[in-house]
Amino acid sequence: MLNKKDFLLNKNQNNFDFKDFVIKTASYWKWFLFSLVVAFTIAYQVNIRKQKIYEMDATISIKDENNPFFTSNTSLVFNWGGTSDKLQTIVSTLKSRSHNEIVVDKLEYYINYLRKEKYNMVDAYGEIPFYVKIQKNKPQLLNSNIKIKFLSQNTYQISIPFEEASVPTVNYSEDTTSKVAVVKEEFKKEYKVGERINLPFLSWELEINSNPGNYIGQEYYVCFKDFDKTVLTFQDINVDIDAKGSSILRLSLQGTNKARMVKYLNTTVEILKQNQLNLKNQFATNTIAFIDSTLIAMEDQIKVSSNELKKFSKDKNIYEVEFGGSQISELLLEFDIKKDELSRKLNYYNSLSEYLRKSVDFSKLPAPTVAGIEDPNIIGNVSKLIALSIQRSQMQYAVKNDKLFKDFDNQMESVKRVLLENITTARAIVQSEYNAINSRINRSENEIKKLPEDQQELMKIKRRYELSDNLYNNFLSKKSEAYIVRASNISDIYFIDEAKDIGEGLIGPKTSINYILAFFSGILLPLLIIIGILLFNNTIQSTDEIAELTQIPLLGVIGKKIGTSNLAVYEKPKSAISESFRAIRSSLQFIYKKNRVEGAKTLMITSTVSGEGKTFCSINIASIFAISEKKTVIVGLDLRKPKIFDDFNISNDFGVVNYLIGQRTLEEVTQPTHIPFLDAITSGPIPPNPSELIMGESMKAMLDELKQKYDYIILDTPPLGLVSDVLEICDFSDAVLYIVRQNFTKKEMIKLLNNRSQTGELKNVSIVFNCFENKAKYGYGNSYGYGYGDYSNGYHEEEKPQSKVSQFFKNLFKK
Repeated sequence: MLNKKDFLLNKNQNNFDFKDFVIKTASYWKWFLFSLVVAFTIAYQVNIRKQKIYEMDATISIKDENNPFFTSNTSLVFNWGGTSDKLQTIVSTLKSRSHNEIVVDKLEYYINYLRKEKYNMVDAYGEIPFYVKIQKNKPQLLNSNIKIKFLSQNTYQISIPFEEASVPTVNYSEDTTSKVAVVKEEFKKEYKVGERINLPFLSWELEINSNPGNYIGQEYYVCFKDFDKTVLTFQDINVDIDAKGSSILRLSLQGTNKARMVKYLNTTVEILKQNQLNLKNQFATNTIAFIDSTLIAMEDQIKVSSNELKKFSKDKNIYEVEFGGSQISELLLEFDIKKDELSRKLNYYNSLSEYLRKSVDFSKLPAPTVAGIEDPNIIGNVSKLIALSIQRSQMQYAVKNDKLFKDFDNQMESVKRVLLENITTARAIVQSEYNAINSRINRSENEIKKLPEDQQELMKIKRRYELSDNLYNNFLSKKSEAYIVRASNISDIYFIDEAKDIGEGLIGPKTSINYILAFFSGILLPLLIIIGILLFNNTIQSTDEIAELTQIPLLGVIGKKIGTSNLAVYEKPKSAISESFRAIRSSLQFIYKKNRVEGAKTLMITSTVSGEGKTFCSINIASIFAISEKKTVIVGLDLRKPKIFDDFNISNDFGVVNYLIGQRTLEEVTQPTHIPFLDAITSGPIPPNPSELIMGESMKAMLDELKQKYDYIILDTPPLGLVSDVLEICDFSDAVLYIVRQNFTKKEMIKLLNNRSQTGELKNVSIVFNCFENKAKYGYGNSYGYGYGDYSNGYHEEEKPQSKVSQFFKNLFKK
């Protein structure tokens, strides 16, 4: 049995007996056993019921893949930014709602394929023998399991239990939900494989896979889930940047179906690669669109110039007309080409400057080189501005962070300011060149005016035609170059390891961990309960506590009785409990001899409160004296609560009360018992004034008369802590036994005993520890509690055990 002092290590470290602590803790082994059985049972049930959780992963790398067609001679330059600019964008994109919506929609993961197992419904994606092709613009039953049972190779039955008069449906093309009225009963109907089903709550075609296996008679379930909620679950994809390689990302998903996760991981990366490649080609696409629009306008100019030339050449000898002006014509063409190039630069600068000041979306800017601009500062800043604009538009679906957008806006504003300064500087240089080339053209045109009129007219027409044709061919060349660049671009994202089911990836439930937790819980829970009980338990648990609380000697220890009878000594004289009473008898005889008590001996037995075994001890101490052939009488002086008559099967119609009030003589109230040499005087009817009767002269007369007839007089008295009668009877007693019961008597009660003893109100008092049970079994068997242990076998009668079931449950919670 544990007690509080075992935990007061800091108070007296030297007094802590670890062996005793372990033995006392082990006395509660049934509590621990029961707790462990329950804990392991719960762990086992959790392990077999909970679905297995897997983790699938894929590894990708992000780097700048240079286009092999980017050479020093390539006039079109496309720049997408560095790896550091893209990495965080890719991480955010993979977790963004917009990206995952595309993946979920492509894989149709809002359609769940399920199979019923013993304890729950499991995700059967990749295992079922069929698939359904739904009409996304038609309503589908939402969040209800649609049972599918295959009746034959080409026939299946749909079963849907409708518990309400209306059911929710979802339209995936519009991403809306609505209610549809149904009959409140189980819907059952057979359909052919491949047949179009058009119901108010279901629209699909069921098709069988290429290798379905044996599916006839099998049952499966289809459930349509909310699209947005499905996307939300996949937004939890884990994206970790590898610490060893800053451009390496590890993608992972956790779930119950490995095939579903593998497909999703690989698809999300493929879609990401394609989107990133499209964004990488955006610069070239913008340039191609700009060139196409320019070529359309230039085709009209060429057509007009060609018609003018044909009309002018009609009925004229073109060679004679143009003779003598070829050199000036070639020079003017060269000047015109240069002027057009400078003009396009100025126009680009002006348009770009105006666009930067008024617009916020820069993703569709054409390449500066399409206008002949080769300034690396302008090219780089335009490219960076396009990348930042695309990046910002993507991230608005990934995060809701005003600070992040503000940072992007500040960064873009900074690039715009630098770019505007670059444009101002470059435009001034180009404008100077433009003015210079205009001066040359004017001088050449003055020379042309000296030629004949026909020759002047021809040179003007040819000048416009050749300029348009030259520019047209130049733009065609740039368009071809842009197509080549776009076609030869490759994604900056590629797989290092694709997601693949290789038979591993199990992360839960951790069955071994659950059993370990069950073990520690099974130990810790009862231990905490025991400690809690001990902290609030103020009853006496051991003889050591008695020794700590009082200097009054401990005369004996009585084990816990078996059965309901109080006649333990008489009925089982060889039992361990009988031996404990014999030990008390020997101790009493020593006390009488020490106090030189001659003749008849009087013994008073009391306790603090009712229920501590006072009457039980009185009867058995009287019986042990009677068995030794000493004339003994037990007197019931607990006039308020008489008890001793039941055990001896005698009447309580008359007794001590009748004698004390003078109604009967001592012989008339004395009744023999079935135990030889033992008589009993019951208390009789309950009087209205028990204290006055005991304090009267009749009490002394009765005891004097009894001493003439008996060797031992046993007085069964009221509890000391409840009434004061005991103190009056104490004067007539040669010895006093104070009964203390294990796990019942409060420690504060011993203070009352000490006070009575110290004031002399109780004399020759000794303590008997009753109902002691030590589960460590280091005593006279199960009852006595301490002594010879297993060596007592053969000396005492063995108690007949109770049934194992009743004894287990009775003993399990008896503390």
